[in-house]
Amino acid sequence: MLSSCFATRPRRLLAWAVLVVFATILLSLGLGWRDPWPADEPRFALNAIEMLVTGDFWIPHRGGELYADKPPIFMWASALSIWLTGSLRIGFLLPTLLAGLGTLALTVDLVRRLYGNRVAWLSGLALLATLQFVLQAKTAQIDMMLTFFTTLGAYGVMRHVLLGPARWWWRIGFAAMGAGILTKGVGFLPMALFPAWGWLAYKGQAHRVSLRQWLEGGGCLLAVVLAWGIPMVMITTFGDDPSLAAYRDNILFKQTGQRYANSWAHLKPWYYYIVEVLPWAWMPLVLALPWALPNWWRRIRRQDARLILPLSALVLIIVFFSLSPGKRGVYMLPTTPLVVMTLAPLLPGLLRHRLTNICAFGTTLVLGILLLVASILGFIHIGALQKLAHDYGITPWWDWLVLGGVAIALAVLMRPRRGMLACTLFLWLVWGWWSTLGYVWMDPHRSPRDMMAVVDEQLGPQGELAMLDFSEETLLHAHRPTVHFGDHTPVDEQVPRAMAWLAENPGKRWLLVEEGDFDSLECGDLNHGVDLGLQNSSLWKLIPGTAFSGCPADANAAPLYLAPTSLPGSGAETYF
Repeated sequence: MLSSCFATRPRRLLAWAVLVVFATILLSLGLGWRDPWPADEPRFALNAIEMLVTGDFWIPHRGGELYADKPPIFMWASALSIWLTGSLRIGFLLPTLLAGLGTLALTVDLVRRLYGNRVAWLSGLALLATLQFVLQAKTAQIDMMLTFFTTLGAYGVMRHVLLGPARWWWRIGFAAMGAGILTKGVGFLPMALFPAWGWLAYKGQAHRVSLRQWLEGGGCLLAVVLAWGIPMVMITTFGDDPSLAAYRDNILFKQTGQRYANSWAHLKPWYYYIVEVLPWAWMPLVLALPWALPNWWRRIRRQDARLILPLSALVLIIVFFSLSPGKRGVYMLPTTPLVVMTLAPLLPGLLRHRLTNICAFGTTLVLGILLLVASILGFIHIGALQKLAHDYGITPWWDWLVLGGVAIALAVLMRPRRGMLACTLFLWLVWGWWSTLGYVWMDPHRSPRDMMAVVDEQLGPQGELAMLDFSEETLLHAHRPTVHFGDHTPVDEQVPRAMAWLAENPGKRWLLVEEGDFDSLECGDLNHGVDLGLQNSSLWKLIPGTAFSGCPADANAAPLYLAPTSLPGSGAETYF
């Protein structure tokens, strides 16, 4: 049946149109329905808004401070999207949406050129079914844009060495790696293709690359990196602000080699990705791996370059990230297009494979049963689910009951022989629910928009606000002059600065404090504070300056940082 869809040109165009429309709807569903959510989304939205407010696009800032954790390309894309749409809610998610669609297009086109239209169409559906890919396309983190550039890099290299010569695609691939480096440092991941390419070129199974072409590729990569790097180094080296030099050293050394070799956060064992991430991140494709491995081995023995190149890169990327002590599940996102490329020629057979479909059938059935059980436990107020209802103020028990029932119904209707189809349809249904009702339910509890509106009302037109140990999401939604006392500054150093600031005008100044910092304010009378309730699983209070009369203050403990996004007349309010 699928082959008949590509039998004639009109049918082929219709099949591709269906894929494009479905991908756009799936990945964009819910766009504009929510604010940026912690942990990463508010940070990058704050970077982008500050760029628009200050006009300083070359070096990112956050809350008036230099932000050296990441290069600027993703922040540029976010700022441009917010400016074009005039909306934070729409603009902050657009870069990852477009990067996801771009990654899909590159993957499908390369598979089409290697294996034909039918397999390429199936590979597009396979990528859209992959759990981590859809999740990150709906999340405003850097990694989807990184994945687009690494996929473009791999696309350009393989267009040249497998389907070429295609020297312009070779150059574009290297330029994409440079853009990936300016996105998140590890944009060079497509270079994992080169060891296998060297062996295949020696065997005559891939095009050889001349020294001139290597120089052209390396030149394109360097040109992109240095287009930002040279001005950044000059600004930070010869600028008057000493913090600029610290920014330069941080972005060039600490956030690159040191972060990889001697990471200080997210420490995990070497097997973390294999055991704890890939089994869910590659779902449902991971169910096909036991039966894909023998087929891969046969193709490797035949020296099939179309498989060996992406498969070798896939393995090397997993090894590369596994060797670093610092690990996050999202680091595996660039592997998802490569997984689809390696499985692509097997997809028609795997969709009919009996044991693969039985595993997918069982997975769908188990998910349905778990949802049904969870909904019943929620109705009768059991344990952790009761805590969920208390912390977030939501009771999705009826929704889970319906989703569980649908999962079981799909499994029964499709039966084991169509288990992969049942599992995929169920995952798409879950994404539809999460991107609509899920956003509506979760946004008031993940976004402090409503809480900051209460703060504005409490302070009145003349009140001034400071944040102790600030968080990006609260600063993002503070639409008045707002000060903080330094990111990554120990709270015991922030407190005397806060006391000095409050003492200057205690009748008009207020301090916004999270539950975890209450103990740091021993000298104040917190009973005078306004309880703001639970936000992101923490209690918050708004405390007037008069509650800290007599507290020790260090007037020399400056600096204070004023958030440009909160300045009246800055233009930031336009995007909210």
